[in-house]
Amino acid sequence: MKPRVLGVGLANPLHRVAQPEVRNLVRSLFEGLPGLERLITVFENTGIESRYLSAPLAWFGEPHSFAEKNQLWFETALDLCEKASLEALELAHIAPNQVGAVVLVTTTGIATPSLEAHLAQRLGLPLSAVRLPIWGLGCAGGAAGLARAGELAQSRPSQYVLMVAVELCSLTFVRGDLSKSNLVATSLFADGAAAVVLGMDARTPDSAGPSVLGGFSRLLPESYEVMGWDVIPEGLQVRFAQSIPALVEGELGNLIRDGLASYGLAAKDLDIWTLHPGGAKVLAAYKSGMGVDEKSLEATHCVLKKFGNMSSPTVLFVLARQMYQLERPQPGSKGVLLALGPGFAAEGVVLEW
Repeated sequence: MKPRVLGVGLANPLHRVAQPEVRNLVRSLFEGLPGLERLITVFENTGIESRYLSAPLAWFGEPHSFAEKNQLWFETALDLCEKASLEALELAHIAPNQVGAVVLVTTTGIATPSLEAHLAQRLGLPLSAVRLPIWGLGCAGGAAGLARAGELAQSRPSQYVLMVAVELCSLTFVRGDLSKSNLVATSLFADGAAAVVLGMDARTPDSAGPSVLGGFSRLLPESYEVMGWDVIPEGLQVRFAQSIPALVEGELGNLIRDGLASYGLAAKDLDIWTLHPGGAKVLAAYKSGMGVDEKSLEATHCVLKKFGNMSSPTVLFVLARQMYQLERPQPGSKGVLLALGPGFAAEGVVLEW
């Protein structure tokens, strides 16, 4: 018997912005960047219509210190984690005192004690609950966190595991960084949180999702410059290469196929893909390089369109859409939840619906 996804809760901050609004602000903030008018057309090619941010749009036109941004990250992230967790617990029909472990994934802010220590006490989780904070996996964190949560649930069959991913990508914006990487990041990234409850209970509600068969990690050698942070006085400065779609079709695609093979699966054996929407070009690369079907891509494109790329929680938003809003895969269908992130790496979770 394998642990099963019993509920997925979602949360976003209050400030919803349309893509043209962000583009207009970026044009004024990046005025000194050579070739700006050509580069800013990236906003039309993302597949994004709207996003949620942790502060009003005008806030980003003003300078803010790392300490100020990080404090806002802590306060907002904790609120979003609580909201998403309460929704996930309600959908799973699980009381907070039944949770035996909590996994919390983030990369866009720093706190010690870590967020899950605060979250556990806000929610009323047992003070004996195992806590596993995971930092630094970026967009891949939602998949890696789900895999770790599945392993904890497997080892604690009488308890439930709460896994939370939260990122406030907007608060890492460095005003004055006129790099192409920063401009591309402003066209893609957004804020949100997702929470998942997993358990081994066979008496699961009809709304429950797939079983977690296991995870896999594949690291692309010597690829540190593809994605990450550089720490500067103003905060976390984005490092972002344009080569990611090509990697999906080439070397990284081979590593993903190798990860699936470790479970005796090939891409053709999968009935459904739950994909992190890194951007429109990355999704096109999945289709051409991995043969991902249009039905799977629908959920991913929809999340990208309505929420943007929220980093680690985004793939869990896709999972929630597949569970609650679309036609369910047939029982026994095989799938994979997949995300890419700093390292550069692929993190996958093999699912059975």
